[in-house]
Amino acid sequence: MIDPADKSVAQPPRRVLIVLLGAIGDVVRALPLLGRIRRAWPDAHLAWAVEPKSRPVLERHPWLDELIVYDRRRAPWSIPAFIGRLRRGRFDLVIDLQRHLKSGLIALASGAPDRIGFAAANAKEWNDRFSTRQIDPQPRMRLKLTQYQAFGDALEIAPAPIEFGLTLAADESARALAHLEGLARPLVGVILGSSWPSRIYFPEAVAAVIRALAAPAEGVPALTPILIGGPEDAPLGAAVRRELDGLEARDLTGRTSLRDLVAIFGACAVAFGPDCGPMHIAAAVGCPVVSLWGSTAPERSAPWGYAHLAMRGEIPCHPCYLRDCPIGRECMRRIAPEDVAATVRRALASRRAIGGGAIAASANSESAEPSATPAIGAAEARSSR
Repeated sequence: MIDPADKSVAQPPRRVLIVLLGAIGDVVRALPLLGRIRRAWPDAHLAWAVEPKSRPVLERHPWLDELIVYDRRRAPWSIPAFIGRLRRGRFDLVIDLQRHLKSGLIALASGAPDRIGFAAANAKEWNDRFSTRQIDPQPRMRLKLTQYQAFGDALEIAPAPIEFGLTLAADESARALAHLEGLARPLVGVILGSSWPSRIYFPEAVAAVIRALAAPAEGVPALTPILIGGPEDAPLGAAVRRELDGLEARDLTGRTSLRDLVAIFGACAVAFGPDCGPMHIAAAVGCPVVSLWGSTAPERSAPWGYAHLAMRGEIPCHPCYLRDCPIGRECMRRIAPEDVAATVRRALASRRAIGGGAIAASANSESAEPSATPAIGAAEARSSR
């Protein structure tokens, strides 16, 4: 937990703005930096500029004082009000974690005299020209969470345990867990979708994993599947169900909010799925995640604490970082369902052996950074203003 007595600097800034607008997974992985800042500067006003899709991750977060939402869907009409809120914030320090032109302009528009961002080697679209100072260049394949922690090092604040602080109020948790009523335990969270089509596992392969996990094996009991995804993943969920031939699976695609996933993954014994935001939420609440990698690389984006459960199909073009695959997602096709099921069982057996505890690590130690293992087989929150 955050210790208000732990002060690391003599004259901390009074008002701090974090700029990280979009990707859900990125916002989740930046939360340990927010916690580290809150430990070091307990009296500072901490704000976060974010877009609507990731807003639920930050709402009512106990370490955050203010959300400033930029709705680009309503641009340019939403821009004046957004900039007005930035200027009224009178921020002393801006921490630009986005590294794009847009975030650089937001940092500049805030009027903050101190703006820290990525070095030119890691920035895009001349983003570094909008910051007054930069962190040290980061290795391209270093975990993003650890890259964000480099900002804490540059700000000379004390290291801290890796914590995410994702909690729900009792009524929120009860509503989320109502989706799981009547299901036999243990549960396996089956994450279906991703923002990039090239990352998605095939429905017939997903169903094959579920069928394999439906029977006890290797000392692990049968697992009840929960299909997890947004409204856009409903067709994928329906395709998986068709492949299951009547086997029980609770399809929650399009039926849950992003915040619901905090409670739902907390109730799961284990999860599996492709590179996506919900994968990072699962890891943040201590649910072991078997992650499946196609166009992107686990060395850069594996869920914290579970890089050893990363799986990828061996193919020369991996990682290509293409949103759409020109060869039919061959990398994902080479991840065998039986190997995924075996890894899920191994993850669950390991969790049961250690009592289900989540993994914590030192904040700024390179040795604490988990290494991705390639291919296996072929609370009461502060009110947001």
